[in-house]
Amino acid sequence: MKRLWQDGRLVFGGTSEKYRNHYTFHELMDACYKKEWIPHCKETFNGAQSVIAYLGKYTHRIAVSNHRILCMDEKTVTFSVKDYKNGGGWKTLTVSGVEFVRRFLMHVPPKRFVRIRHYGILASRNKKKLITLCQNLLGCRVYLSQLKDKTGPEIIKQLWGVDICKCRHCGGRIVSHHKVIPLRN
Repeated sequence: MKRLWQDGRLVFGGTSEKYRNHYTFHELMDACYKKEWIPHCKETFNGAQSVIAYLGKYTHRIAVSNHRILCMDEKTVTFSVKDYKNGGGWKTLTVSGVEFVRRFLMHVPPKRFVRIRHYGILASRNKKKLITLCQNLLGCRVYLSQLKDKTGPEIIKQLWGVDICKCRHCGGRIVSHHKVIPLRN
């Protein structure tokens, strides 16, 4: 970020306008460096592909589609929502029109942000077949075989040379209470 700021490539607008000032920007950077960041790495259940498939559902759909809006009148909107607390079943929810609009607008991207649209090899209809083809053409199978049966922290150490299981203050080992699952192809 410092390099982008120095090159004038960071765009500041709205509440971030104050960071155009050299001193204010460096105060922000200093505050970030002072904060103790504790990374949490959790293995995926079925590998990276399942994460991509899961996130893909949320990056291109609208917050509430028309078929989920069941009823509306002068003051309220009734729509169907997924109830994750009770096994992911559907239930109806009635809120005021103002509350419905507030919740809907929380899903509108800020200015200059756009929703992700995938074409070509990343289009939904081509993704499974062509991602595998691209991985083969790029030689990912050989690369993935080097990472097979390694845990997340071991992969991070091999790829970036950072031991996330070592405390940066005392050099002691950080112990995870999560079950460590090796990477699968």
